[in-house]
Amino acid sequence: MRITFIGHSTVLIETVQANLLVDPFITSNSLAKISIKDLPKIDAILLTHGHSDHVEDVEPVARRDGSLVIAVVELATYFGWKGLKTHGMSIGGGFDFPFGRVKLTQAFHGSSVTESENRRIVYAGMPAGLLLYLEGKTIYHAGDTALFSDMKLIGEQNKIDLAFLPIGDNFTMGPDDAEIAAQWIQAGKVVPIHYNTFPVIRQDVRRFADRLGDRALVLAPGQSFEL
Repeated sequence: MRITFIGHSTVLIETVQANLLVDPFITSNSLAKISIKDLPKIDAILLTHGHSDHVEDVEPVARRDGSLVIAVVELATYFGWKGLKTHGMSIGGGFDFPFGRVKLTQAFHGSSVTESENRRIVYAGMPAGLLLYLEGKTIYHAGDTALFSDMKLIGEQNKIDLAFLPIGDNFTMGPDDAEIAAQWIQAGKVVPIHYNTFPVIRQDVRRFADRLGDRALVLAPGQSFEL
């Protein structure tokens, strides 16, 4: 499969069976090198939580391609009321889709949709991490989260080939905690995400990568690789 880091926490996963987009934040993402029109047809959009820097482009992509939106049930219901195709799940639950299996893990963060025109914050359920079982590989996208000890259990129960971990600090775990998380989940490769998009989450990614050694896989926005 081909994996492209679009920037921030947005990841494109292209498999033989489907094209998947995680946490689409492209239009207002200053680091993104592509626009929505550059994306291939997206079969499914997977969401970790409802904050705007993770769901900004759900509607335009889903309306363009008829994508299935997969998220915790509250967030799925929110987008379902907007006329999108959705599949709601809950933490700890998994489901076998035509393209592979998706399981939601816990994440320690918040989750809401901000409707600025109404000055209203809409509850969007619990935040989640994603375990994706695709073409014999296991991918863990931690979403936005603090370090939590059950990451050890995630690593013990799964042979994780690739993990996406936030390192930005302030809103999520920072580099020190992300290094511990990488040790606990025992992933073959770790891609740092959720950093440098805004001044408050600026980090020295090379320093983090040096601490992880050959397990680190630093991807520039727009960069792809084969898993």
